[in-house]
Amino acid sequence: MSTTSNHRPRVADATSVETAIETRFSARAFLPKPVPRETIERLLELAARAPSGTNTQPWKVYVLQGASRDELVRKVCAAHDALYADPALAAQYREEYDYYPEKWVSPYIDRRRENGWSLYGLLGIAKGEKDKMHEQHQRNFRLFDAPVGLMFTLDRVMGRGSLVDYGMFLQNLMVAARAHGLHTCPQAAWNGFARIILPHVGAGDNEMLVCGMSLGYLDEEARVNSFHTPREPVASFTHWLE
Repeated sequence: MSTTSNHRPRVADATSVETAIETRFSARAFLPKPVPRETIERLLELAARAPSGTNTQPWKVYVLQGASRDELVRKVCAAHDALYADPALAAQYREEYDYYPEKWVSPYIDRRRENGWSLYGLLGIAKGEKDKMHEQHQRNFRLFDAPVGLMFTLDRVMGRGSLVDYGMFLQNLMVAARAHGLHTCPQAAWNGFARIILPHVGAGDNEMLVCGMSLGYLDEEARVNSFHTPREPVASFTHWLE
C-alpha cells in the first residue's frame, strides 16, 4: 500500500507551523501592495483542507479587489455614516445570526472591555469621544486599507454546525497567509451590512453572510499593529481527567 504525503507521521518543520500560528493577529493597517491572484488561490486551496461534517465543505468565498473592492467600501461607509447620524436606521442593518450574546456576563464582558479600551488607548481615543470611535470603527469598512477583501457566505439550509466548520476554514486561511508573508483581519463588523454586501457580490437569495476579512501585507510602521491581544493560560480553560 502506498503512503501519501497526508500520512507522514510528523511535519518536517514544526517550528514554522507554530510560528505561523503564533504570529497571526488581527492586523488593522495594511500596505497598498497588491496580492497576486495565484497567491490568493493557493491560500484558499489550503483553507479548503479544513474538516467539515460529512465533508459538506459549506464555505463560499467572494474575493474583492480593485474597483469592486472600492465600490463596496464606498457603499458600506456611506451606510455606516448614515447609521451614526440616525441610530433609528439600526433596524435596517441587523445581523442574520447572533455572533455575540444578548446579555454579556463575566469573564467575557471583562475581556471585551479590556480589548476595546486597550485599542482605543493605544490610538489616543478617550472614553466619550464618539466621533473618533466612529472613525476608527469605520476603518473596518475600509478594510484597513488592505487591497483584498474577502466575504464568506453560507447556504441558509445548513445547520449551526457548519459555522464550526467555517471557523476551521477561516483559521486555515489565516495561518496559510502568514506562511506567505501576509496578514489578515477577520471581521464580523461587516455582518450588519449584509443587505448591501450580498447583492454587491452577486450572492444568491439562499446565502447568509458569515463574516468578512481583510488580506494584505502588513504596514509595520502603523502604531495600531503593535496591538496584540492577550490569551488566557492553558490552566485557566483546561480540565484534566484521569
